[in-house]
Amino acid sequence: MLTIDDATELYVKHHEPLQAVREEQRRLLADRPGMRAQLDDIEAELTYLLVRRERPARVVEIGCLHGWSTTWLLRALRDNETGVLESYDRIENARRNVPAALAEGRWRFVAGDVREQTLPDAIDYLFLDAAHSARFARWYLDRLLPAIPAGTPVSVHDVFHGRRAKPYSEGSVLLRHLRGAGARYFTAAAKRAPEEYRRLRECRADLGFGDPVHPGTHNPMIWFRRP
Repeated sequence: MLTIDDATELYVKHHEPLQAVREEQRRLLADRPGMRAQLDDIEAELTYLLVRRERPARVVEIGCLHGWSTTWLLRALRDNETGVLESYDRIENARRNVPAALAEGRWRFVAGDVREQTLPDAIDYLFLDAAHSARFARWYLDRLLPAIPAGTPVSVHDVFHGRRAKPYSEGSVLLRHLRGAGARYFTAAAKRAPEEYRRLRECRADLGFGDPVHPGTHNPMIWFRRP
């Protein structure tokens, strides 16, 4: 799916549009003081960069809260000049925060429990940041992932806030599934992958990304391809 070398190469390749997106996101936060930004900078930037690389026709986002991850995904699709995003959440705050010009022609929001919805037949990139429970993980591992093609890129947030996933959590269930399938994953989580985190921080500093957009430093997301 991704290696640290891939990640640094993507930063170098797309550093100019990524710098512009960082500034757009910074202004978005300033204009919407009540907006909760749930992704830290490195995981948000890597999400943008992977969407740029994969060029998905349809992205599905499960769990968007206030729309922070949504706007990162939409800016990647905009800069690719192709692709649409479908977002699912019980809370509709994202509707108020996603700029109309960014949403037009490329975003559909679906309110309610995703487990009660009919998802698209074709999903080219899956982004998960919803209920972080073992039960929810078992649902998408049993019902959702088998319905998408093998090799589809998937990202899951809030797996590694420490060196290990929390017991009886979404992360522990997911990681056990990936081990059983022999599937590899990538993370830049500071506590789980300190060397990858260090190298990305150095790369970003060299490119002029020293000023944070979001103050968080955990970056607990993982990326993998559907086994």
